[in-house]
Amino acid sequence: MTSRSFNVRHYVALAAVVHHGSVTRAARAINLTQPALTQAIARLEGELECLLFERGPSGMTPTEPALLLAPRAEAAIAHIGSSRVTGTQLRAFLALARAGSYAAAAEATGLSAASLHRAVGDLSLALGQRLVDRRGRSVILTQAGQRRVRGFGLAMAELRAGLAEVSAWQGKAAGRIVIGAMPLSRARWLPEAIAHFVIAHPGVDVAVVEGSHAELSGPLRDGEIDLMLGALREAALVDDMVQDAVFEDRPALVMRADHPLLSVDHPSAAHLLDYPWIMPGRDTPLRHYWEEMLRNCGEEPPHVGIECGSVLAIRELLLSSDALTLLSPDQLRVELESRVLAILPPPAPVSRTIGIVTRAGWRPTPAQAAFITLLKHAAGPVSEELSS
Repeated sequence: MTSRSFNVRHYVALAAVVHHGSVTRAARAINLTQPALTQAIARLEGELECLLFERGPSGMTPTEPALLLAPRAEAAIAHIGSSRVTGTQLRAFLALARAGSYAAAAEATGLSAASLHRAVGDLSLALGQRLVDRRGRSVILTQAGQRRVRGFGLAMAELRAGLAEVSAWQGKAAGRIVIGAMPLSRARWLPEAIAHFVIAHPGVDVAVVEGSHAELSGPLRDGEIDLMLGALREAALVDDMVQDAVFEDRPALVMRADHPLLSVDHPSAAHLLDYPWIMPGRDTPLRHYWEEMLRNCGEEPPHVGIECGSVLAIRELLLSSDALTLLSPDQLRVELESRVLAILPPPAPVSRTIGIVTRAGWRPTPAQAAFITLLKHAAGPVSEELSS
């Protein structure tokens, strides 16, 4: 995801004038001349197409858009950590970090590789830190580079949120919500919330990024996605995130509709060991719940011959074999309704908490907050069916 370019110094000027109340004091605080600061504010007003300050004998009085944008600008400046960083440098470094090479970053941004080299080199000098190491045609981030990527990503997220809030104040529904969706959320819960949201907020774009918890947690921390949906983890593993439980999912045993196990009266855990299993990887909650289920029944979990987290792949494997899996019925609702797959209750109860995960300290825009409200509303029917 390529970040749009922001003129960081314009936002530094805005935050300073809001904080100090006058051009003179603000210019002195951020080491700019008064004409340069005045020009920065004027350009930002032109870009936003609104007045940010009322000029008068008593100083500069911030308008509502300035009051909306200033806290976001201050948070972004804190994440960037240096007043010497330019928007061009920031965009170039983020593109390089995400693409992994100058050639790929050039393709993603439309900038030349030479321009990216120069911008990243200037950024390194401005910060006094080596940010990347070359590995052939690719680059890897140094530890300092990794910290800067996260800070810069969060800064961009704050500025995007601030601009969305100003647009909403202007009556222009705008902005973008990026959702990290783990498998269960993609079945019905998330689509239902999106369907209602786009009707109420037609000008706000929605992007869904699919992945596992491990694949999505990094982009969430870096500000590339706004919230993540799926099975919650132990609090100790996500101490820099906020987990909001929404409903309980009760996975069931899933198999093809003519599976031999269906002809067994009250199958026990021992019966389950007679068939091959398809389960997600060892580090997933569902795998842990499956193992715990069998151990609670006095059986040791068998070898898993096929490790797979794709519901589409699991469905095809189930249809062509005697394999079993443990999944939420909601993820295979169409196949169950058409009776090509069947479910049985597990020999011991299995339950996992599904919810919304956000960054600690994240401040949603009104549109993002509205989407979360819709997510919680949409979870009601899903939860009722899963518990029935």
